[in-house]
This record gives sequence, C-alpha cells and structure tokens, in this order.
Amino acid sequence: MKWRLLSPSGQWSCHPEIMSGGYDLNLFTSPPDCNFLCSVCHGVLKRPMRLPCSHIFCKRQKTCPCCRKEVKQKKMVHVNKLRKLIGRLEVKCKNAEAGCLVTCPLAHRKGHQDSCPFEPMACPNEGCTSRVPRGNLAEHRQNCQHGAHQRCPLGCGATLGPAERASHNCYRELRKAWCQRQERSRTLVLCLLRRMRKVYRSANHIRRQLAQLGELLEEDDALLLGAPQEEAEAPPRRQHWG
Repeated sequence: MKWRLLSPSGQWSCHPEIMSGGYDLNLFTSPPDCNFLCSVCHGVLKRPMRLPCSHIFCKRQKTCPCCRKEVKQKKMVHVNKLRKLIGRLEVKCKNAEAGCLVTCPLAHRKGHQDSCPFEPMACPNEGCTSRVPRGNLAEHRQNCQHGAHQRCPLGCGATLGPAERASHNCYRELRKAWCQRQERSRTLVLCLLRRMRKVYRSANHIRRQLAQLGELLEEDDALLLGAPQEEAEAPPRRQHWG
C-alpha cells in the first residue's frame, strides 16, 4: 500500500480510494504542475474526465466532488489533450529503489517496464518461489535447486537433474564421455572395414567374371576365323552322270 500527500500541509493518507485514483506524485522526476492534479485523490490525473460543470477528475463520479452537481455518465467527456500532456511528463522507473536509473515519459513507462533489468520476475522452475531481477534471471535458473535438468556450470557438458548435482564429478563425466566416443569410433571403424572387405570380394568376383568372359570371346573369335578355312580345304564332291 502506498502513501500519498493529500494537502500542502504535509498530511499523508493510504485511503483505498486514493489507490484507485491518479498517479503517485513520487513517480515523477520533478513536482508536476498543480493543474495536472486531481482534487479528489490529489494524484496526477489518470484518464482525466471533464464533467458538464467543467471540473476535471481522474475517476468517474455520480456527482461532482466540488459542486455536488448530479452527473450523467453520457455527459462525461475524456480530456485527451490533457491526458497527452500528462503522458509527456518525465517519470522514474517503478524499480528506481532497486537501482534502475532510467527516466522516460509517462506514456512510455510500461514499455520500459517490460524490458527493465530490475523488474522482479518469478523463477519459471516448478517449486521455486523466488522473484529475481530480470537481468539476473538466467544466472538464477542455472543455479536454482528446483531446476529440472541443467548443464553443468563448469562446462563439462553434462545435463544434471536436481538429485545429480551434489554427486556430480566433471572428471568422471568427461572420462565417461571420452570412453563412449572411443567406443562409437571403434564401432564405426569395424563397420567400415566390413564394408571394405565386402567391396573387395565383390571387385574380385567381377574381375574373375570379366576374365572368363574374355576367354569365351577369344574362343568365339577363333571359331569364327577357323570356319572359312575348313570350308576351303574340303575336297569337291564328284558328280555322277546318268
């Protein structure tokens, strides 16, 4: 609950109506002009409304708080020009007490808050109730005891659950990873050797088949070349005359 100044005499109040009214005076880098103040909540006008009686407030009323005239809702008018002027007032970040030094126009305050490194953020790990500044959230998640699985912070590459972190040993994990890689390399080499032997056997088989095919072709050539010569050497047949 925030306290707000209600009068120049220095009186402060935490009345619930004040909380739902205008902007806190402490939000601004310098005291706002008195024309920007709501006479009901004494804060800076928030969504200012002008009544038919010309009085302006940051909260809708059934009667004017100043002259007590009855007000119909349809006759209330948004004072957009005044709202824009107030939106240009320089304000501090809501996390100024946490260390944020950024100041910006009131209209841009929400945009800054969405990226402010000092904005408190809830840890996303289940079971963790911590709220840490946005800028420290990544580091907190790495060291959070409620994290499901996280990388070893020493850089060995192991993924650790909450129960494994206390007994984790980087040397043992690195040696285990090296042995696993060696085993995979050995398996790949043996597989490659088997494939090479298979290719070698297939190549020898093809070579033998090509040699046999060459011999058959040579025999066919010899037969083709020898056939005309045998026909020429054969004796002519005798003719019988009747």
